[in-house]
Amino acid sequence: MEQIVLASGCFWCTEAVFQRVEGVVAVVSGFTGGHIKNPAYREICTGRTGHAEGVQITYDPAKVSLQKLLEIFFATHDPTTLNRQGNDVGTQYRSGIFYTSESQKETAVQFIALLEEKRIFEAPIVTEITPLDVFYTAEEDHQDFYNQHTQQPYCQYIIDPKLKTLSEHFTEQLKKTNP
Repeated sequence: MEQIVLASGCFWCTEAVFQRVEGVVAVVSGFTGGHIKNPAYREICTGRTGHAEGVQITYDPAKVSLQKLLEIFFATHDPTTLNRQGNDVGTQYRSGIFYTSESQKETAVQFIALLEEKRIFEAPIVTEITPLDVFYTAEEDHQDFYNQHTQQPYCQYIIDPKLKTLSEHFTEQLKKTNP
């Protein structure tokens, strides 16, 4: 098993997407990349801790490659907006790849270079690629959020379109049963 932390705005969105990917065995919402220890969600929301909302993904590389995870990551958020995803604004919503090995770093750097070379996005990619230092698990009410709150407007308007993109473009990667 391998782990990587991906940040692409609100962790509820990212968690919901990767929970549905075959080969992903665990997705935990939390925070990384900041300068205070053990931050709480209310502190992260201020943007003053330097942390990004992200998800720690544990995956089986025999079942899903990091390359495929990165394809899904870049297809389900806007990596060209600095410190912003839609209406969510602040450093806590930045796009980031927090790697746990040099091979993950190399894969991420090469993948972004390929996206830039092919001009997949109209603007430059601002996704940071940083070694994972510490990952702090978010409070329990942030775990498995989408699956427990599918009727909330935020879930319907923000997360559902990401799941639609996943199901339309990554059919082969979907788990047979959803969480």
